[in-house]
Amino acid sequence: MAKLLRTTVAAGAVALLALTTTSARAADTGRLPYSSTTGVGVHNAYVKTTFPYFADALDSGAGMLELDVWTNVFGASWRVSHDSPVSNNNNCANATTVAQLRTNAQNRDLGGCLTDLRTWHNANPGHRPIVLKVEMKDGFLGSAGRGPAAFDALVSSKLGDAVYRPGDLVGNRANLDEASQAGAWPTRAQLAGKFLIELIPGTVEEQNPFDTLWTDREYATYLRDLKAAGRLGEATAFPAVHNVAAGDPRTRYADASIRPWFVFFDGDASAWVAAGIDTAWYDQRHYFVLMTDAQNVAPAIDGTNPTEQQARDRLSLLAQKSASLISADWRSLPTVLSSVVPRGTAQ
Repeated sequence: MAKLLRTTVAAGAVALLALTTTSARAADTGRLPYSSTTGVGVHNAYVKTTFPYFADALDSGAGMLELDVWTNVFGASWRVSHDSPVSNNNNCANATTVAQLRTNAQNRDLGGCLTDLRTWHNANPGHRPIVLKVEMKDGFLGSAGRGPAAFDALVSSKLGDAVYRPGDLVGNRANLDEASQAGAWPTRAQLAGKFLIELIPGTVEEQNPFDTLWTDREYATYLRDLKAAGRLGEATAFPAVHNVAAGDPRTRYADASIRPWFVFFDGDASAWVAAGIDTAWYDQRHYFVLMTDAQNVAPAIDGTNPTEQQARDRLSLLAQKSASLISADWRSLPTVLSSVVPRGTAQ
C-alpha cells in the first residue's frame, strides 16, 4: 500500500511538473518578440473538407490560415476558391453574429470571409495573433477595381483596428527592412487580438507569360509609394518574397527601391532546409519565414494525420531552422496547431 501511495504521489508530481513547464513555456513565448517564435498554420483553411466552416479554422488554434483569391474579369468581386476562377467555393459564411458563423450559407467572397474574421474576433477578444495568408491566384486587377488600394479598403472596412499593419511595424523608420532589423516587432502578448496579412503571388499568376507585374512586386511598389506620400497607415498587408533562393532573395527585384519593403519570405520547407540556404540570416534580421508543406521534410511524415509526436518533432526541427510559421494540413491536431515555441536563436 505504501509503495502504491509513493508511486501515485510521484506520478502526480510528474504530471504537475509537466503542466507547470508547459504553462511556463507558453508564458515565455508570450514575452518573446513575435519574430522570435515559431507557430503552426493550416494550408487552404477555407476548403470545406479541411474545416466545415471558417469559424472552425479560427477555433482550431492555428497561427496561420490561408485563403486563395481570384480577381479576373470573368467573375464578380474578390472570389475565394481553390480551383474555380469565376465563382466562390469555400467555408466562409459572411456572419455578422456568432450564431451565423456555422448556420449561414457558405461560398462567400473575400468580404464574407473577412466578416467572419471580424465576428469571431469580437467574440474572442485577446485571441492569439493570426496570420492570414492570401494567395492572389491570378494577381491584382486594378483595371477592374481590384488593385492594392481596393484590397486595403476592403480589409479596413471589415477588420479595421484588428489588423497589425506595415505602418505599425515601420513607425518612424524608413521602411519595413529597417524596422525589422532594428527589432521593432512587438511581443506575442502585445499582438494579442491582431491579424497579420501576408500576400503572395498565385500559382496562375506565376505561370502566366502575359503577367509582368506579380502581386509581390506590385504591392511592395505600392507600399513604397504610400510611405513617400505619408499614407503608409492605409496599407494592411505584408508582401512576401515567394520561393526560396540562396543569399538575399530580394535581389531578384530589379528595382532596388522596393527591396526594403519585403520582410516576409515564403517557400517550401524542404527547400528552406536544403544545403546552401542560411536560414539563420533571416532570424538574425528578424525576418518572417513561412515554411510550407512541413510534412515533406525528410524523413517525410503524413501531411494530414501524423502522430502528435511526429508533428511536434517537425515543429521543433523547423523552429531550429528559423521558421516563423510552418504549415501543413494537421487539422486533427489542435494541440499542435496551437503550439508556439521559441525560434532559432531564441531557443
